[in-house]
Amino acid sequence: MRVKTVRWAAALAVLLGVAGVCGADTFQERMEKQEKAQLKYGDVAKADAIEVPYLFWGGDVPTFWANGGLETKKDSIFGKMGLKLKLVDGDNFHKQVLGYVGGKSPFVRGTFSMLGQASEALNTNDKTKPVLFLQLTWSAGDHLVARPNVKSLKSLKGKTVAIQQDGPHVGMLDDLLRSADLKWADVKVVWLSQVTGKDSPPDRFRSDEKIDACFAISPDMEALTGGLDKIGEGKDKTVKGAHVLMSTTIMSRSIADVYAVRKDFFDANKDTVEKFAAGYLKATHEVRQFQADARKKDKEGTAKYAEVLKMAREIYGKDKLGSDEDADGLISDALFVGLPGNRAFFKDKGNESGFTAKQKHALDLAIGEKHAEKRTTFAPIDFDYKAIAKLAGLPEALVTQEPRPLASSSAETTKPIVSFEINFDRNQKTFPPDKYGKDFQKAVEQASLYGNAVIQIRGHVDPARTIEEFIDAGTKKKVLTRKGDKGNVYDVKGGDPIDLDDPQSMKRMAEISKKEGLKDVLSVLEAAETLSQERAKEVHKALVGYAAKGKLTLNEKQIEPVGVSIFDPMVANPKNDAEEAKNRRVDFQLYPTKPATAADKDALLYPY
Repeated sequence: MRVKTVRWAAALAVLLGVAGVCGADTFQERMEKQEKAQLKYGDVAKADAIEVPYLFWGGDVPTFWANGGLETKKDSIFGKMGLKLKLVDGDNFHKQVLGYVGGKSPFVRGTFSMLGQASEALNTNDKTKPVLFLQLTWSAGDHLVARPNVKSLKSLKGKTVAIQQDGPHVGMLDDLLRSADLKWADVKVVWLSQVTGKDSPPDRFRSDEKIDACFAISPDMEALTGGLDKIGEGKDKTVKGAHVLMSTTIMSRSIADVYAVRKDFFDANKDTVEKFAAGYLKATHEVRQFQADARKKDKEGTAKYAEVLKMAREIYGKDKLGSDEDADGLISDALFVGLPGNRAFFKDKGNESGFTAKQKHALDLAIGEKHAEKRTTFAPIDFDYKAIAKLAGLPEALVTQEPRPLASSSAETTKPIVSFEINFDRNQKTFPPDKYGKDFQKAVEQASLYGNAVIQIRGHVDPARTIEEFIDAGTKKKVLTRKGDKGNVYDVKGGDPIDLDDPQSMKRMAEISKKEGLKDVLSVLEAAETLSQERAKEVHKALVGYAAKGKLTLNEKQIEPVGVSIFDPMVANPKNDAEEAKNRRVDFQLYPTKPATAADKDALLYPY
């Protein structure tokens, strides 16, 4: 049974007390109405210990471990670095922002999209400008649950989606809509105050059949569907037909958890920020190692990991983490990026899931959906990660370590996540970037966002010639007899009639040809198979070349060229050039990977 965990918990339920469609209020206006407090600037408070917010999320557990608890212990990682911190509950993001600008804490903790929605408030002046300096994790514990009438991302158009206001799922929905070439105006959004429990999206989904889809954390997803790969049966509190339309287990680079610090504090205390980052990364390395050792039944590792779980349970409380299993599940839902992930996030210019790309999407969302009135940016960190590794006491080799390859290239190819296609001219053999650059860019972005998905580049061939040969050979051999004077419906010897205007009949046509030994047809089919593979390989080559020339990060193991031959035509029997052109295509289809073993599943949890 999958470990039940909670992301953000009820503590994020501070946001907007009234459910309903979002009005014209900006983030700052919503915050001030909810908290009944105006956003006021203040210098960073001088205190014996620096206040640092944390959230209810597995990625924050290493912060506790590095600190030795909520108050810095002298023998902890942070303590040995000379830091003195006071960790405080930051799940009320509105209060976090008020405290950050007001000077209560120089740090702010959230997801990149949450910071984007609050960007205008955080950028009150040059002193409060956020310097993003640390990525903790990617999420693997957030899901979009849908009813049976929502079968694909594109079918979200016109549907009603329930989501928490100002929470982590806003950015996830933005990513999903962009993937499906949809806009926010294409869906009806019902905003709710909680992420879980009463007045949450899962709660509304359960009680209101007009809600077509809702965002849910892992335990709520499991309660609605019965599990990640299951469909609710209407029993044991599941909702009949409810299924996971998309999950961050596949869309693994959507929700980035980050820390930012005020620019005035950073400029005056850069060494403190460096130590915090190094200490957190060291703690991450240790916690991940303890967890891995515990799974191997290593005695010392198991004991250490038990200490980590106990600390997490004591800090979060029994109402949130009732058992070690819950605490382990919370940690397992977090994809820790560590040193190589931070280097890639902040340093790799071609990383389409890095700082620059994530900032663009977050601010596009903030401005486009009126969370902010003006576009205000964040400052990225420019750490020397070899120096950070030395400060953390970690191997320098970690800095340049590449992410793990996909744990499995096996994919369920009957249900693509998203798909898009490119068309080409008759006898075209090359695919230049000046014509197809936008398509290649989208493919690179989708491969990055859906880190645990395979992109099939599928080459197609028009079936017209094959159909002509089939009719000619089949009638001569008396396998086919035309049925009536119109259309392309034929009686088949020893079988049901076949309609050659039906795209679904192409596979049956091949089966009949093989059974009856129609050699000319089989020869044409073989040529079509070869041609479709060559087209797919040529597009694959052009895509890889495009990424290399632009110095874009692309995991080539995610990209698979496939020849489809004639078996998936847009128009089976084109009547004119326009219809024929529809068949001259290569499409890109994203499919989720399917880990084959427990080891594969573990590998998916750790990107390095």
